[in-house]
Amino acid sequence: MHHPQISVIIPTYNRAWTLNTAIDSVVAQEYPSVEIIVVDDGSTDETPQLLARYGDAIQILTLENGGVSRARNRGIDASRGDFIAFLDSDDSWLPKKLSEQMDFFAANPTALICQTEEIWIRHGKRVNPCKHHMKPSGDIFEASLHLCLVSPSAVMMKRALFERVGLFDETLPACEDYDLWLRIAYRYPIYTTASPLVVKHGGHEDQLSKTPLLDRFRIHSMVRLLRKATLSPAQREATRCVLQKKGRIYAKGCLKYGRKEEAEAITQMVVRALEEAGDTQP
Repeated sequence: MHHPQISVIIPTYNRAWTLNTAIDSVVAQEYPSVEIIVVDDGSTDETPQLLARYGDAIQILTLENGGVSRARNRGIDASRGDFIAFLDSDDSWLPKKLSEQMDFFAANPTALICQTEEIWIRHGKRVNPCKHHMKPSGDIFEASLHLCLVSPSAVMMKRALFERVGLFDETLPACEDYDLWLRIAYRYPIYTTASPLVVKHGGHEDQLSKTPLLDRFRIHSMVRLLRKATLSPAQREATRCVLQKKGRIYAKGCLKYGRKEEAEAITQMVVRALEEAGDTQP
């Protein structure tokens, strides 16, 4: 039986304390044709020594520190698989993760991207996601405007998808995944399979989700969508509404903490984008 190759890309920075768990969970996958690419984004801890122990089982790319978007993009550039999957270095997979997603693609040949459900661990204890974090399946664009509903560690896509929508935006220090999923979701369905096959760990201090002022980057993504994307009328209206709401909330927060210039800059950017999109409300 022919098994298309999957390239698994693991970006990492100073995560020697957990990286082996992530890599071992890929090595243990039941799917037989897997290429593992670990992108060391300039680690200064014991990461190089840990990676050396895997020998030919993994491919290692070593970069100067440049952020997770650049690391993932270089991994994509170096990969050879027909399918691409990502795994954050603080997460891990159950053994059937890749095989169940490949079964999904075999049963749905027109699909370009899917993700699995997750098991959430916070500070060592399992927690249930809030209702608004539950993953929809199919047309998720409007829901994804409000918050990021796709997990990099859970997603798999056909390589051809990147040729259509581009790679991760290397100018974004955070919310780079939110930006990419929006660029995909306004054009294509993003499916979710039923089984929870990713163990997602949270609560530690070096998570990008702890980066302050995340909505600033989400606002930039929505502004760019309004200016450059060919949105349907309904998608354009939904983007305008969420952008207006997030812009107002973010500016109010800036003023609360004395960042008047930032509040004014965000407000002006949002107003210009809304005016260009045919909405003059600030």
